[in-house]
Amino acid sequence: MKNIAVLGSTGSIGTQTLEVVREHPDDYNIVALSCANSIDLLENQIREFKPILVSVKDEAKANDLKARIKDIDCKVSYGMEGLIELATIKESDVLVTAIVGMIGLRPTVSAIKAGKDIALANKETLVTAGHLIIPMAEEYNVSILPVDSEHSAIFQSLNGEKRENIERILLTASGGPFRGYTKEMLSKVTKAQALKHPNWAMGNKITIDSSTLVNKGLEVMEAKWLFGVSYDKVKVVVHPQSIIHSMVEYRDGAIIAELGSPDMKLPIQYALTYPDRADLDTKRLDFATLKDLTFEDPDMDTFEGLKLAYEVGNIGGSMPTVYNAANEYAVAKFLNDEIRFLDIYEYIKAAIKEHVLIDNPSVDEVIETERWVYETLNKLKL
Repeated sequence: MKNIAVLGSTGSIGTQTLEVVREHPDDYNIVALSCANSIDLLENQIREFKPILVSVKDEAKANDLKARIKDIDCKVSYGMEGLIELATIKESDVLVTAIVGMIGLRPTVSAIKAGKDIALANKETLVTAGHLIIPMAEEYNVSILPVDSEHSAIFQSLNGEKRENIERILLTASGGPFRGYTKEMLSKVTKAQALKHPNWAMGNKITIDSSTLVNKGLEVMEAKWLFGVSYDKVKVVVHPQSIIHSMVEYRDGAIIAELGSPDMKLPIQYALTYPDRADLDTKRLDFATLKDLTFEDPDMDTFEGLKLAYEVGNIGGSMPTVYNAANEYAVAKFLNDEIRFLDIYEYIKAAIKEHVLIDNPSVDEVIETERWVYETLNKLKL
């Protein structure tokens, strides 16, 4: 029985994690859950999975939840202190970081120092602080197990192979809903269009990131840290069918890939079962009816988010944090109908232009850089 704490249990990855647990009740036990605002859903999760600790955004929501579950023996915490308490709870074996945003950084650091394995779905942790997280995981003998479908595919394709034999990582991308669009066409797209991903069911923020290819840029930076390669060894390949989830090319020319139907439960479950596998009720591929697997290069001139990711990744230091925070800021404004789709890139470029690089930022400096980005973009008139 593996005891699991879930950071962000009411979002897309969090709820699918609980589906995996639900399908394997003899293998997994939920000991802690957290959410920001979805108290109704969290209450249902508490009643079903009986965690011993939950954490919510603030004291008011904590008091509301306490009143609702007074018949259940479950501690309710809140704020960053609550997230860190959840991340380090002694009863857990693994922390699933399903929370969105840089708020996941401090709890993940605390979990690593407490010796917890990390099932990583929070991209921001490695994008902004990979230079700290990877050495820390090695120091505390903690496994970082990727939950993103692409990174899980790479992880699986590396099984039994030596890292020094990697020629290239081939990171696949669906291309999003606007594949083939020109800049002029992108200038007219709506929020509703951007929220319709062709293959994957995800939360709003990551769906917008997929439509701008910023999500793929974040994944490029994440891959650099997860697999210990340079950026020139990470190539993005647009694969609209999302059947091949990513590949590894070796120095002898062999390419190993992981294929499957688009279902996030597979990489989530693999992170929990590794190095073993378990049954999963998911749609199987039928190669007799699989007609086309197509590939193309990404259009990085039109979809600038990916091009900018390579640029800030190679600069390093605090610049990936600027990229990530500026994108978060801009996507929130886009989802609130305050800016246009292409303005997302303009906000990222403006923040990069204004920033003075910090070469080797600490966790505190990473957090401070995020604050600086929000403050700076609030002042700029774009």
